[in-house]
Amino acid sequence: MKTNLKFGHKKLYINGELRDASNGASFDVICPADEQVVANLAWASKEDTQLALSSAQKGFEYWSTLPITERLDWIDKLRNKLIENSDLLRESIMYEMGKTWEGSAEDLTSITNSLKYYAEEIVKRHDINIDDKEGTHSHYVKSQPLGVVVAFLAYNFPLLNLGFKLGPALAAGCSIILKPSEFSPLSAYIIGALCKELNFPKGVITIISGDVENVGIPLCESKIPRLITMIGSTETAQKLIAQSSKTSIKRYSMECGGNAPFIVFDDADLELAITIGAALKTGNTGQICVAPNRFFIHESVIDAFTDGMVAKFKNTVIGFGKENKPDMGPMTNKQSVLKVSKIVKDAIAQGGKLIYGGKPINRKGFYFEPTIIRMDDNNAAILQEEIFGPIANIVTFSSKEEVLELANNTDAGLASYVFSKNTDTLNYFADKLEFGEVQLNGVKYDIYLPHGGVKNSGIGVDCSTYALDDYLAKKRVTKALI
Repeated sequence: MKTNLKFGHKKLYINGELRDASNGASFDVICPADEQVVANLAWASKEDTQLALSSAQKGFEYWSTLPITERLDWIDKLRNKLIENSDLLRESIMYEMGKTWEGSAEDLTSITNSLKYYAEEIVKRHDINIDDKEGTHSHYVKSQPLGVVVAFLAYNFPLLNLGFKLGPALAAGCSIILKPSEFSPLSAYIIGALCKELNFPKGVITIISGDVENVGIPLCESKIPRLITMIGSTETAQKLIAQSSKTSIKRYSMECGGNAPFIVFDDADLELAITIGAALKTGNTGQICVAPNRFFIHESVIDAFTDGMVAKFKNTVIGFGKENKPDMGPMTNKQSVLKVSKIVKDAIAQGGKLIYGGKPINRKGFYFEPTIIRMDDNNAAILQEEIFGPIANIVTFSSKEEVLELANNTDAGLASYVFSKNTDTLNYFADKLEFGEVQLNGVKYDIYLPHGGVKNSGIGVDCSTYALDDYLAKKRVTKALI
């Protein structure tokens, strides 16, 4: 076991206790900026997973019956604890996945805002009366905690993703088992240690990670969870649903991959579109599910837009650390570098023209250049896959009917972006785009705004009051009037 590391050795958090894996297994966390080991984590066995499930069931039985005022008090204590340890949490994110120091602030703010928002939102939920048309009965619908929740988290926003699940689960009265990605589990494990310091009620929050065979499959196949929720790829969601439906009917809330179109018309504020487009591709090194993959640019402004993007990418400061203040860090793992390298190679093979970048940066770590590819073939296979990296594929169009067909030509349906000064054009695309989110002349995300997709981009909702519905069971109570 390695202990002379920056973050030392971290343990599983199960049943209110910090513990090593029952089989002694551990896992090294690699910093993608320099490929150095920065932490060593307990890596769960099947026995650990079974204990996590049984203790989460007991935790639910306690938490779901706790008076809501006490529940909210515990949530507030946890939020304050996270704020007190904000630097530690932000540093852990920076080192485990290469996120910039400025970018790590969004992760921390997101989880603390989520805890606060859902604590306020749950008290607004009341029983709903239904009028009886014949006057013979009274009816009301009440919401009750659903049960044990299992949350599988993506690596790109370690605490933001965790917060999107933890906030509504705790407020609704559910216990939750959080399974962070193997590429960014450190910050989640630290939250487990902070929960232990608080003596948070046992079994209400569980933080565990390990191999698919020892953790992922047992969590899915157990009859204990009532909700399986996830942030990740469409392929992962399909596997989770298939595995978890073998033994019992469960509820699902899944935010899956995207293939966002970014549509810029000839009358758009070009500088605004360029600034936002470049920021969405370099922010978090393009590892964002809502980042645009396909830039559809009107033929009359495509050269100006491309030149503007090149200028932005040339001025992007790439690096790591608090002091350097880079605009973009490394990709989170070596697999991602290999993937985007293949994407560039395939795009060129499919007729794409490399405009800028296109290769890994020759330095220690998992760095890749911000890249622009001009695609003349609108049917190229490269336009059908999620990139999850700093690559902008630029495609020309001439009419709104043409670009609408191109934009909707994908199995994904998460985010979309349109830039135009014409109100009729904006309204047309707001109505016709087949995506869960349509952003017009700008971009905004916040905890109170619903976030979710259609088609293969998922089911259910993260953020907003609507997310609570995934964690609550509806019960109708009918009484005969005697």
